[in-house]
Order: sequence, then C-alpha cells, then structure tokens
Amino acid sequence: MAEPFALAALAVDAAVGWPAGLYRRIGHPVGLFARLIDALEAMWNRHDRSQGMRRFAGIATVTLLLILVTGTAWALQHISMALFDDWGWLVVALLAWPALAQRSLFGHVREVGDALAEQDLPAARTAVGAIVGRDTASLDESGIARAAIESLAESFCDGVVAPLFWLLVLGLPGIWAYKAVNTADSLIGHREERWRAFGWAAARTDDVMNLIPARLAGVLICLAGRGGWLVLRRDAGKHASPNAGWPEAAMAGALRLRLAGPVAYDGIMHDKPWIGDGSPHASAFDIDRALRIYLGACAMLWLMAGGFQWAL
Repeated sequence: MAEPFALAALAVDAAVGWPAGLYRRIGHPVGLFARLIDALEAMWNRHDRSQGMRRFAGIATVTLLLILVTGTAWALQHISMALFDDWGWLVVALLAWPALAQRSLFGHVREVGDALAEQDLPAARTAVGAIVGRDTASLDESGIARAAIESLAESFCDGVVAPLFWLLVLGLPGIWAYKAVNTADSLIGHREERWRAFGWAAARTDDVMNLIPARLAGVLICLAGRGGWLVLRRDAGKHASPNAGWPEAAMAGALRLRLAGPVAYDGIMHDKPWIGDGSPHASAFDIDRALRIYLGACAMLWLMAGGFQWAL
C-alpha cells in the first residue's frame, strides 16, 4: 500500500479546516498567488495593448504562475521525502492540507442555513454574500437558500474533488497547480472587456483541469443523494461553465429543486436558464438536506481516495 498522504490531508482538513486564527496571522497560500496575478495584470494587461498582445500576456501569466508553483511544490515534496524518510508522506499531507476546503465549505453554508432558520434575513444575506458573487441585497429566503446550495455544489468540485484529484494524480505539484489556476480563473477569467483576452488562458486551463473532477463530483452527489441522474444528464449543459453545471444539476436533481435561473450581478439581471424541474422555493430545510448529501459525497470520496492509494 502506498503512503496514505491524500487521506491524511483530507483528515486534517476535516478536523481543523483552515483555522481563523491562522488565517489572521499568515493569511492563506492562495493569497500569494493572488498578489502575483494582480502584479502581473497591472504590468501586462494595459488597455493600450492589442487583444492579441493581452491574450499572449495572459498565457505568459499562467505559465509563469505554474512554473513557480509546481517547481516550489516539487522541491518541497522531494525535500520532505528525503529529510523525513518513512514519515515524509505525512509532511506532504500537511503541505497539501491548506488546498482542501471540506470543513470551511461546510461551515460557510451551515452559517447561511442557521441564519435562515432563525429568520434573520440580513445575517443570511451577509453570510451567503461571502461565498457567492451575485448581488445579495434583495434576495428573499428562497434566493438565499438557492444561492447557498448552488455554491455548495460547485465548490464541492473546486474546493474538494478537483484538488484531491490532482493530489492523487500528480502529488503536491498537482494540487497546488490546480489551486493556482483556479485562483487565476476567479480573479481574471471573466468575460468583461477588461479580462476577456488577458484571462482567456486562465479560464481555459481551469476548464481543462476541472473536466474530470466536475463529472466525478456530479456522480458522487447523485450517489449520495440517491437520485438526480436524469437532471444531471439533461441539465448539466445549461450552465455557462462547461463544468459547473455537473455538480449543480446533480444537486438540483437529488434535492428535487430548481436551481440557477435569473440572477443579478453588479445591478444587471442575467436571464440564466433554470436547472432542475422541482420547486424554486428553497429554505433552511433544503440547505440541511444539501449538507447531508455533501457529507455523504465527501465520505465516498474518502473511500475512493483510499482505494486508489491502496491499489498503487
């Protein structure tokens, strides 16, 4: 059996997450990626450059980011295995742990559900605003609950399945390469004029790296929710993202809810299609159901990770 570094990383994340005290003192590693991306964007994404030059600059940004991140992670992995011998795998697990988000994702969504259960809509809007990019000021109870459930489903892929997948496939360089690309996509991988050319490489690389994990996340949600397969097959392609629709459609089908639909960003309403064919009226009760499905999907992911490493 290979060293269970992936299971150890999952266990540490499930036990402590990324503690608030640690975050206040040193931040989070993805903050380093964000600062580098922001600095390169300020230098290279100038409005007086052609679209072609800005796209090339975006490709260079992603390339440089990946070289720095994977090179550092590769060195740390090999140094850990050399210095700590039989316990090197545990050091690798500790170095991988911050890239996982099982506990923090659960906590953020649980906070939204608790506020809704107490009928405290202002607190619920504040809590959901921390995990979604849409406008939240005018959301009613259903809108808040749907936003939290959608974020839970999508972030199950981005924050749990995909990082673990790349950890299993490529070790420490894989998990941190994914987090670097995912951070770049969240910062610059947008369709607005400022970002369209410069962020193209970040968005497309993120799409490729999520291709398998997103589909795996959808399957795990359907298995944990004991249903949702029809909606998964039918509605996964309705999302603007080639990947985010898979876990979201799976969650909509498993819960028998309608998710997505019209949503406002920066005061502009976007007429997005509905995903699922159930009721659009969601509540704190539905958040509880979604969290139970999420925990079941995480448990199955642990089993898969253990089986994968045992087979090596």
